Amino acid sequence: MLEPFTLPFVQEGLLEILLLSVAAGLIGTWVVLRGLSFYSHAIGTAAFPGLVLADGLGFPAALGAFGMAAVFTGLSSLIGRSARTATDSATALVLVACLAAGVILASDVFNSGANIDTLLFGSLLAIGTNDLLLAGAAALVSVVSVAVFSHHSLAKGFDSESAHSLRSSSGVFDVVLLAVVAFTVVAALNAVGALLVAALIVIPAATVRMLTSRVSTMQAGSVLLVAVEGTAGLWLCVKTNAPPGATIAVISGVVFAVVATVRVLGRTRFAAVAFAALGLVFLAGGCGSGTSEDGSLRVAATTTQVSDFVSEVGGDRIDLTGILQPNTDPHEYEPRPSDVASVADAQIVFASGGHLDEWVGAIVDDSGSDAAIVDLGAGVPVKLAEGDGGHEHTVAAGEETDPHWWHDASNVEAAVREIQANLSKAEPADARYFSRNADRYLTQVKSLDRQIRRCIDAVPPSERVIVTDHDAFGYFTHRYGVTAVGTVIPALTTEAQPSAGDLADLEDTIREQDVKAVFPESSVSAKLAEAVARDTGASTEDTLYGDTLGPEDSDASTWIGMEKANADNLVRGMTGGRRGCDFNAG
Repeated sequence: MLEPFTLPFVQEGLLEILLLSVAAGLIGTWVVLRGLSFYSHAIGTAAFPGLVLADGLGFPAALGAFGMAAVFTGLSSLIGRSARTATDSATALVLVACLAAGVILASDVFNSGANIDTLLFGSLLAIGTNDLLLAGAAALVSVVSVAVFSHHSLAKGFDSESAHSLRSSSGVFDVVLLAVVAFTVVAALNAVGALLVAALIVIPAATVRMLTSRVSTMQAGSVLLVAVEGTAGLWLCVKTNAPPGATIAVISGVVFAVVATVRVLGRTRFAAVAFAALGLVFLAGGCGSGTSEDGSLRVAATTTQVSDFVSEVGGDRIDLTGILQPNTDPHEYEPRPSDVASVADAQIVFASGGHLDEWVGAIVDDSGSDAAIVDLGAGVPVKLAEGDGGHEHTVAAGEETDPHWWHDASNVEAAVREIQANLSKAEPADARYFSRNADRYLTQVKSLDRQIRRCIDAVPPSERVIVTDHDAFGYFTHRYGVTAVGTVIPALTTEAQPSAGDLADLEDTIREQDVKAVFPESSVSAKLAEAVARDTGASTEDTLYGDTLGPEDSDASTWIGMEKANADNLVRGMTGGRRGCDFNAG
């Protein structure tokens, strides 16, 4: 029953929730009583440009969020002083400006990646010491603020005569309250994210308000409810393998709805609590987890491609867990409880390297595992794309470069040998088995490489011109003599966004180069590619697999299948459908 709480990453998440419950409960009470629910949600969302700056310039995310929170609070207060501008209108105005600035910075300046997604949606599975310290500071600030300013806020909001005698009518107290709310929201970002922050700060306090009218009772009840809902959410997310922030938000919403419904029906408070508990039990019913104990070498792999390589070499002598699932964008990955648990049991974790799976180190740390992380992208002799000079060198660990190295067969050969070496070192008795598997697989890889080259060489060089969704095929195009004249998303990550100028320039290039096809990717929305194709008369009928393998029932469920599908679709697109690749011909 309580097994999830024996996991180190759950224990850290629980401590984070308990610390945040103090701040969220105490300050959430004033958020609800003073009508600041929209402000508390907006302050989290408006932190977006600060998160982008922090990610792009390399300083702590919390510092960027605090900076934007201060700007947001100051501007909202300044605009709100106008007699003709309501508080919610001022908040909305500043929120829109902050979001617009964040979008421009993310898409045009920094091409920001997955770190921002984590802070927008939260990740209780990746709590660190700094997050705990920040949550503790928020708890301390909230206790001090309530002790010192509570009577001023109460008088200012509900008793104008008392407010005047206590000098609480000063705008200073409003600014202090807004600043403390902002501090609390920022502290909660890594737990539930900017978009779900209401699950901790607003919904529990609003729920308790339906059960009591006493401020002190409401504050105590809100602290307790945040702690209970957060704890239940952590437990349930492990049992159901769901994202923790979203799970906590759902539980908060269900409890609020149950209490509201019972009040409407005239039931007792006890019935509301019992109904909520019954709902949680029902949600958790039938959930469980377990792992086999067959003595096999436990191995984890991050991307779908790496999982395929490890599976081919390890065969039935390893117990392999793939973290990323087929046909999902690794740039938007959010760790699930099962991912961290699987890493906790692993002896080796194979990573692709680069920004595709830079989160793997944090997951291993949070799991409490001492697993060795093997970065297959570091040490692989990669042939850089034409824009980088077309030369060859070995990528050093931490070097920023194109992470899609598996689109070059020679890189795959190096990675497979690295996998073989590490598995053999971990399980010397099976070394010959791993060696035979690697040899057999690489024979297939080399054969496929020759077939792809022969197929693409049959296309006249003047027609080997393509446009893809994003910069995922530099290794492929360089190896086989294809020219990529542009991308819909001008970045190595799918999380960037093109500007109107980028798209206009791309459409001009497509017309000038007589590009016949724009190639969408399986894990990315095709809307932008289709819009560009409509404007230029190009085709979008042929899809490529860039960052991920396809599902099990697809032709691209393995790396060999993926490369066959990519080569065939590229040739069909480049030739206007006149020809494809016949891999059955040998």
